[in-house]
Amino acid sequence: MKGSVSEFLREVPLERLPGTLGRELEVGKAIAQWEGKGPVISFQVEGAEGESVSNMVDTREKLRKAMGAREDSEAYAKLLEAMSSPGELKVGGAPKLREAERGLLSLPAARFYEKERGLYLSSSLFIACWESICNASIHRINVRGERRGVVRVVPRHLWELYKRATSKGHDLPVTVLLGVHPAVEIAAATSPRFGLFEMGIAAKILGSLEAFESPLHRNPVPAGASAVIEGYLTREMEEEGMFVDVIRTYDKLRPQPVLKVEKVFLSEEPTHVILSGGAESSNLMGFSREAAIWEAVSRVVPRVHRVRLTKASGGWLHAIVSLTKTHEGDGKNAIMAAFSGHPSLKMVIVVDEDINVDDWEEVEWALATRFQADEDLVLVRGARGSTLDPSAKEGLTTKMGMDATKPLNAGIEFERARIRA
Repeated sequence: MKGSVSEFLREVPLERLPGTLGRELEVGKAIAQWEGKGPVISFQVEGAEGESVSNMVDTREKLRKAMGAREDSEAYAKLLEAMSSPGELKVGGAPKLREAERGLLSLPAARFYEKERGLYLSSSLFIACWESICNASIHRINVRGERRGVVRVVPRHLWELYKRATSKGHDLPVTVLLGVHPAVEIAAATSPRFGLFEMGIAAKILGSLEAFESPLHRNPVPAGASAVIEGYLTREMEEEGMFVDVIRTYDKLRPQPVLKVEKVFLSEEPTHVILSGGAESSNLMGFSREAAIWEAVSRVVPRVHRVRLTKASGGWLHAIVSLTKTHEGDGKNAIMAAFSGHPSLKMVIVVDEDINVDDWEEVEWALATRFQADEDLVLVRGARGSTLDPSAKEGLTTKMGMDATKPLNAGIEFERARIRA
């Protein structure tokens, strides 16, 4: 079915893990052990109904496959086109769903890291509609029981809908999905203009996307969804936190909205589990920002080859951009464009097209041989940064750009020696 996990699994290798994984640390350990090794992994979580999968887009190859693209630039262009000209959901009949036996505890909630507080659903895709505006975005749920959870809602579009509802004395009706095609998750991780429904982006990427009205709230839901949770983001607040975020630090405790669950429905599709701080979360979170950087830099430099938000920075804080210079100063212009394309960016390194952005040794070599700090370093002090960065002070940071490109008239002394087979 279009938009389902099964549709994607037909395109990639799959490894089924034996036995049952415990909710306490075992799920995270298994995902980390298989990360980057090729296959999507399928497994059973203790107490959960049905199968779960992980590492659907832990590699660039699988990420491009999810986007139906052969090269990064093709994938970026496809996403940007979908964001500017989204497709339409085809709303039809509902798939066969059954009610889960134990509510949220029927789902693969787990504690992934040692100091996390409680069980989490890590890939929860929230769909909310209020006053004719619909939004889709991914938020974690700290499971507090069969019918209760606490949701981390960052101050973006879902928060805006939540505030509009609660300001009028209403809880916000939400439909939460676990287990959709990764292209649907990529779409949900974008930040289009407020009012543009992200499922239209997914429909454009996939060519088409069938949907149905959710059982209670009548929210538009991709027909291939695995788990469908119907509930409310309430005006009640509880402390949430100590969950590991994408840069692999523990998020602080803060009051967040309580999710009141009415019903949980399951299909025959596998649910999706994401290890936050792993390659999959980095790719899902960072891909649309890579596309934004690629577009912004392409406006000031004719040939941009690759953009890579690094895994160590959570696919969020650090970028490497390779390009072909046509004028001296192109590197510095590219640095400033990258910061404008992704305002949360803290550091960017610009290199020539002969440097592999996925090989840190080559990037460091470019810094060692083509960079002089007194000429090629760009510092922007007191800039708004990312709340994910624990070293930022009240959201302010110093951004750093390094132009590690060689001069246009560079001689053989700037060439990286290679042994050809």
